[in-house]
Amino acid sequence: MTADHETINCPFDYSEALEFDPALADLMQRDSPARIRLPYGDADAWLITGFDSVKQVTTDQRFSRAGIIGHDYPRMTPEPIVSPESINVMDPPLSSRVRHLASQAFTQQQVDGMRQRITELADLLLDDMEKKGPPADLVQHLSNTLPQHTVLDLLGIERQEWPRIEASLHQLLVVGAGTKEAAAGAKADLTAYFAKLVEQRRHSPGPDLISAMAAAREGEEQLDDRELAVMALMLALSGQDTATCQISNITYLLLTRPELMKHLRHQPESLTDVLHELLRWIPFRKGVGIPRVALEDVELDGARIRAGDFVHVSYLTANRDRERYPDPHVIDLDRPSVPHMTFGWGGHRCIAMPLAMAELEVAIGCLVERFPDLRLAVPPEEVRWDTETIRRFPLELPVAW
Repeated sequence: MTADHETINCPFDYSEALEFDPALADLMQRDSPARIRLPYGDADAWLITGFDSVKQVTTDQRFSRAGIIGHDYPRMTPEPIVSPESINVMDPPLSSRVRHLASQAFTQQQVDGMRQRITELADLLLDDMEKKGPPADLVQHLSNTLPQHTVLDLLGIERQEWPRIEASLHQLLVVGAGTKEAAAGAKADLTAYFAKLVEQRRHSPGPDLISAMAAAREGEEQLDDRELAVMALMLALSGQDTATCQISNITYLLLTRPELMKHLRHQPESLTDVLHELLRWIPFRKGVGIPRVALEDVELDGARIRAGDFVHVSYLTANRDRERYPDPHVIDLDRPSVPHMTFGWGGHRCIAMPLAMAELEVAIGCLVERFPDLRLAVPPEEVRWDTETIRRFPLELPVAW
């Protein structure tokens, strides 16, 4: 550890609605990177907060994700969420090959082809909500269900398997100390399940994502069975994650800030830009994700990061960097569009981002169009928020119309 830096204990357990974590806000005010101690792992880490510095760490090959394998690295969850074979802990050029092949299943053209299916799934869910009548829980009817159904549907998983897969996936994201064994068991179960599925698709391909990724070629290169299985698991997990939380978070903002809803109703063509500004602003998780290891000594923002040190970046603070976004804590729907970091950056940016955006556009677009007088059915302070996982989202969103 570097002698001239105190270590700051960071539970990162703040979950007050969508307020920004005061501990993170404090850390981003510092002139140089802080040393932090997270709830799990046997070492401290540096925390990088500014947009340009985060960009540097995520694109500089002196910082390695693969270097964390085999270490009890600093993290938020008892059991590491990622498998050692996951693309999330590969470095270029190895990760570049896997990403390039897998991303052929998520080109804009491919996703545009999926949009009709996503719209049909959303319409079915909203038909059901309308039939049951208000008040209805939007989390149950749409936010949780649409991304899960979409990704499981696109992976070609039989509908009767969905509840079991969803339960195992949820188990991987829980943070309590007593959940380590259950999470490890769920991960082993899912890995075996997807390995079997990959084998089936190799023999009889269908119109699904696994078959599409299996068919992806770059010269002689293609994904092997293990890579495909891990990629399928990661995609299934992403169906539980970003889009799920963000449908609820974005709807909550639209229902508690009438000017946002009014803007969207009057200018429906601005939907994509509005979504990007809300995605930039929303603190979509607690704390930090997967760290990197410095492979050599690096000077960054006035700190000397030594070879072997763990380095965490905060996409949340990067999204609020005033150098890049004037008045960063304000939701400004007229803000000139510049890329944000909600889907990550560099070699580990989410390859399924076009799919997640399509889900958000369909979900929010359908909701605003079909329920012009949608409103919260309880006072905002009565909405219950998740405190058990690394994510930020309402557990229920009771709505009426």
